[in-house]
Parts: sequence; C-alpha cells; structure tokens
Amino acid sequence: MLATQVQPVADAATAVDAGVTPGPSIASLPIVEAQAEAARAAFLYSCPGLIRRVDPSGLTSGADWQPACNAARSVPRGGARQFFLDNFEVAQIGDGKAFATGYYEPEISASRDRRGGYDVPIYARPNDLIDVDLGQFTTDLKGKKIRGRVEGTNFIPYYDRAAINRGAVANKAPVLAWGADEAAVFFLQIQGSGRLRLPDGSFMRVGYATQNGRDYTGIGKLMKDRGLLGPGQTSMQGIVAWLHAHPTEGRAIMEENRSFVFFRELDTPPVGAMGYVVSGGISVAADTRFVPLGAPVFLSMDRQDASGLWVAQDTGGAIKGSNRFDTYWGAGAAAEATAGGMAARGTAFLLLPRGTLARIGIRAPAAF
Repeated sequence: MLATQVQPVADAATAVDAGVTPGPSIASLPIVEAQAEAARAAFLYSCPGLIRRVDPSGLTSGADWQPACNAARSVPRGGARQFFLDNFEVAQIGDGKAFATGYYEPEISASRDRRGGYDVPIYARPNDLIDVDLGQFTTDLKGKKIRGRVEGTNFIPYYDRAAINRGAVANKAPVLAWGADEAAVFFLQIQGSGRLRLPDGSFMRVGYATQNGRDYTGIGKLMKDRGLLGPGQTSMQGIVAWLHAHPTEGRAIMEENRSFVFFRELDTPPVGAMGYVVSGGISVAADTRFVPLGAPVFLSMDRQDASGLWVAQDTGGAIKGSNRFDTYWGAGAAAEATAGGMAARGTAFLLLPRGTLARIGIRAPAAF
C-alpha cells in the first residue's frame, strides 16, 4: 500500500502538527478475522485507560472512544473484523512511512543475592531520582517532563550509564537481583522487562519502573558505522556476540548509550506503558505524541510477520516520531529471533473512532 503524498513536517511535536490525512476505506485493509479478534480483545482491555488518559497527539478525547469501547464488549463469534469496519476510520500521520523494530521478553540468568558469577546489579528506582513536570511552571512547556537530581541548590541531570556502572547509585538504588552477564542485563534494559532465571530454577519477573532521563543511543548503529559489524551481524544476536568477544571495548560502547533503565519486580507477565499486560503479535509500542495509547494501528510492511493489525499499548525510549513502532513478540527463542532481527518498512494506518476526522476538520472518504 502506498502512503498518501504529504510533505513531512520537520520536528513536528504532535500528530496534528505532523499533518493528518484520510487513509483508504477501512474495508480495503486486509484485516483477517483471527488477528482482528486478538486486536479487539487487546483494544477492549485498553479501553479504561484509553478513555481516562489525556491524548497528547491532539487527535482524540476519551469520550471519542466510548462508543467503540462499548461495542467491543459484545462482538459475536466471527464478527471482529466487522467490529473494526463499523467503528473505525483510517488516518495517516505525516507521510505515513513507517519503520518497525521488535522487542520481546528476554530470559537471563540472575540471582537475588550477589554470589560468584552474579555481579551485575539490576537496580530498582533510586531514591534521589526526581521527575519534573515542566507544564506546572509554564503553559509553554505543557506535556514536557524531565528527570534529574538535586545537588546543593541546583537541579541537574541524573547520572548517566557510565557513572551508574561506576557505583554512583550504589547507596541510592535497591538491587533487585544480580545478573550473570553484563550484555544480557544491558539488553534487558532495552527490552524493558524480562524473566530472571534464578540458580534454583525458579523465575523472577521484572518490568520497567523508570529511566534516568538521558537520551537513548542505539549501539547497533554506532557499531555498524564504525565497521565493527559485518553483513548479517547487525541483529541483536550479532551485537551480543561481538560484545561477548570484546568485553572491554563492548563496555565502552554500551556506555555510549547514556540512558539507563530501573526495574520493579512483577507478579504478572510484562505490562506496557498503560499498565496492562502486553500480548505477543498484537501489542506495539509507539510515540504517544502521534498515536493515542490504546489505539489500533494497521501496518502494511515489507515483512509479512510485521504486517497486520496491532494495538498501541506501550512506549519506548527509542520509539520517537510519527510512524515509528516497536512490535512485541512475547517470550521464548522464536520471539527472540523475530524481535532481534526485526527491521520492517512500509506504511502505517491509524484507526480512529468514526467521526474523528470530521471533528478535527478533515474530510474522510465515503465509507463502503
């Protein structure tokens, strides 16, 4: 499918700023019933948060979603595709050109106590990390937030990865567990949640609690640009293999990603930014400035496994900008292989409640 020809808006702050155009008729999207039913269930699960949340994209209000949420409760068997046809219309944000990566629930070796072979700390939130909502100080900064710490009478950026690795939070952040492999803990942070396999064979689940406020830098691109990775080595698996083979240089490269994630212990499967459990093959992370959290999205990509109907239930430090998505694949070896090699390009179609485009002054094509 081709994206509508719209001139991208540089540095657009919201979907409305980026430009919104009507997409094709929803009936023309190749939505299959099985995936539609899974997406309907995920959408319904997200409805309480979707209705309650303020939508920073500028596209919708909570009340806009109420009719579709009501309809999602009583869909007959085999009627999920028709549910989407009856309750949604299609929009494209900016030029609609999409890029999708993948993430999964990793499983790594760890111990609740520090012992031989387990010496990489997996930290909980530090007690001196402060979130600041800048919109409370001036309306010009509404929706903007920063994180940092107080030093004397000054508010300054929080410690970066290198400082944390050298013990900057040792007396400020509880250690949930100790990992056996620095690269594995690094990628646990990138995935945002995971299962820790403990020495006695039991498991402990951890999920994203917060982040240090520093910008995320993808080390894969750094390594590729420096010629450290050859053809076929730029997947997550290839990066990990290089880090294991070059531990000293690998640590230095990992520290170029100044972002650092802190965790909390979970008693459920992984949850996304909405606070709801995410589903492999259905949940996708997006930038909330361009996609309302809880909204369905249809991706038409150059990889079949990434194409289809998804529900935006999560966010990510590297997932920034319109039409940028991170597809979730669940747990296990197959999920790891798919997520680790995912780099799909194509077109994104955002599904909005019927009437949204007209309300924001955009004429939609006739439904059929």
